[in-house]
Amino acid sequence: MELRQLYYFVKVAKKEHVTQAAEELHVAQSAVSRQIHQLEEELGAKLFLQKGRNLQLTPVGQLFMKRAETILQDLERAVTEVQEFLDPEKGEIRLGFPHSLGISLIPAVVSAFRKLHPNVKFRFKQGMYPSLIRDVIRGEVDLAFISPFPEEHDHIIGEKVLTEELFAILPPNHPLAGVEAIELNQLKDETFVLFSPGYSLRPIVWDACKEAGFTPSIGFESEETDTIRGLVAAGMGVSLLPEMALYATGPLQPVKVAVRSPRVTRTIGLIHRPNEKLPLVAIAFQKFLLNFFGCNGEAAGEKCWPKG
Repeated sequence: MELRQLYYFVKVAKKEHVTQAAEELHVAQSAVSRQIHQLEEELGAKLFLQKGRNLQLTPVGQLFMKRAETILQDLERAVTEVQEFLDPEKGEIRLGFPHSLGISLIPAVVSAFRKLHPNVKFRFKQGMYPSLIRDVIRGEVDLAFISPFPEEHDHIIGEKVLTEELFAILPPNHPLAGVEAIELNQLKDETFVLFSPGYSLRPIVWDACKEAGFTPSIGFESEETDTIRGLVAAGMGVSLLPEMALYATGPLQPVKVAVRSPRVTRTIGLIHRPNEKLPLVAIAFQKFLLNFFGCNGEAAGEKCWPKG
């Protein structure tokens, strides 16, 4: 069975006329009739019945029509996907990222990229550190932002694009809310609001507190940056968050204070699968990001991303 036979069959079924189908296919009527006859012989069943000047699908023909259309639609989609894979101005980028980057960074980079490539589509997938790595390895996303950036990993490669400082966030009426910077051990007696286990910011804050000489007392845990900010603003505790997680508006907001010692930072990287060619549109996005963050692919991304 040939694809040409399926094309001819579907066209005749829709037109209900061999001559009209041949005209639309730009082939001779005899060629269409011959292909339909060969298809019927191969299937061992009649696909059409003559009804006046037109043709009508038999019950077998109706059954075969559904399958034939599905096959041709799948083939058309496959051809489109290949063309988009090879075209950096089209196609879809599957991008993974942690929740904390979705507030400002992801909208900023996607908006900037789409100004240059307006026909590119994005499919986003948020997740925690382990799930993002798993999504990249399984091929469920093409690229993923991840924090902290893994310096070595057997199944992924990437580039560090940014090192971001974490700030202490305090209730507006906190005694330290008006100072410019604090030592982290000044918060040793406070109740902390932290991310739930599994979120990468949690061990960063925990390790920083241990380095400052104390174990944080955890009063509340959350999976959402907005919730942590809100709880702190409501006086339920203190926390540490990266600056890009502090872009928010509303009447109830915590106070941001710099931490002098120890300096608390997180690294953010862009990862992908090794030894596998990405779609050209994803490669274009990857190069755009390295330029956007001021990285050269070799140096760690200490340079800042555009803030406004």
